Amino acid sequence: MRSSIWREPGMRPLTVMTLTGFSGYAALLPVAPLWAVHGGAGAGGAGLVNGVLLLFTVLTQFLVPSALRRFGWATTLSVGLAMLGVPALLYGLSDALGPILVVSALRGVGFGVLTVTGSAAVAALVAPERRGEAIGVYGLAVALPNLFLLAAAPWVAENLGFWVVFVVSALPVAGIPAARRLAAALPDDPPELPTGTVEGPRAAVYLPLLRPTLLLLSVTLAGGAAITFVPQMVSGDALAATGLFVMGLVAALGRWRAGLLADRFGSQRFLWPLVLVTGVSTALVGWSVRDPDATGATTFLVAAGLLGLAYGALQNLTLIVAFGSVSRRHHNAASAVWNVGFDAGTAMGSVAVGIIAEQTSFSTAFLVVAAVAVAVLPVAAYRPRPVAHPPDHRKATP
Repeated sequence: MRSSIWREPGMRPLTVMTLTGFSGYAALLPVAPLWAVHGGAGAGGAGLVNGVLLLFTVLTQFLVPSALRRFGWATTLSVGLAMLGVPALLYGLSDALGPILVVSALRGVGFGVLTVTGSAAVAALVAPERRGEAIGVYGLAVALPNLFLLAAAPWVAENLGFWVVFVVSALPVAGIPAARRLAAALPDDPPELPTGTVEGPRAAVYLPLLRPTLLLLSVTLAGGAAITFVPQMVSGDALAATGLFVMGLVAALGRWRAGLLADRFGSQRFLWPLVLVTGVSTALVGWSVRDPDATGATTFLVAAGLLGLAYGALQNLTLIVAFGSVSRRHHNAASAVWNVGFDAGTAMGSVAVGIIAEQTSFSTAFLVVAAVAVAVLPVAAYRPRPVAHPPDHRKATP
């Protein structure tokens, strides 16, 4: 009989660190673009806010495995959380687009550290046979702040003041003690990037990661666009908040339960149906907002729920596939590449939809994103042959 996943050393501090860190991220994801609009920016400028945040996130993610090897888990985690939380307070100094982009870049560095270290820690803490369950718990900790704060933060900003959201967004600093406890529970073996040594050429490590990364990118392209622009494109604050809540709730449940299903049945069989759901739900979002002054409420809420299902479940499943595609020696590299796919997709969703919407409409922009999701269906349907890796001798806690 399996013991509770919470008995695995490090799972509790990982959860606390993740909850506080992603609270700081989620609260500002829809609000920072609104702050730019408050200062006079258009849809293109608003899209750049999260685009710059995630550009610097991606650039940082490539460097995190080297930082872990050089400075260790405790220092890297502490600096990352500080970089994510402290600059959030600086947004209140100006609502001009330039200063907002500078602060977003600083926060992107911290978020890059948090994302790579969090998912890499999951793989390091548990045995492979419980990896799906552990990723599900980690995914739930990521999703819960999104569930509550993505929906509530725009309302709080508009009705109580933007400064309240800026203060909440400094929460990652409160997660530093938990991060240090997590560091003490992690194994001491140094993280590695592919170097073309005993494990084979660098391409042999990165190429198997291309498929899960493309699948993840397609769903985060859609999810990132929705998170960024729902408050601006939906007619009515209450409907926008409800849609984001529905999307966040279903995404949280999807991330949590998909791991258990993957441990039992494998990840591959769920990929193509969820990519198809991504395309259909994104097209429905575009259809529901075709009239800027009268959003189709029922269609929009159904689309938000379906998009949340694909958004949450595919995050979990593609991470499992990524870790299963490489040896344990390269799990940190897999975490970095997976997170690059996640945040690059979110950034492109923010920037591309903003640009297309400014030239045409939000409805057209979301139909384009839906077409991109459908285009990757062959990648989702393809099943690569299993690759043998050296055994992982860790055992699950009895």
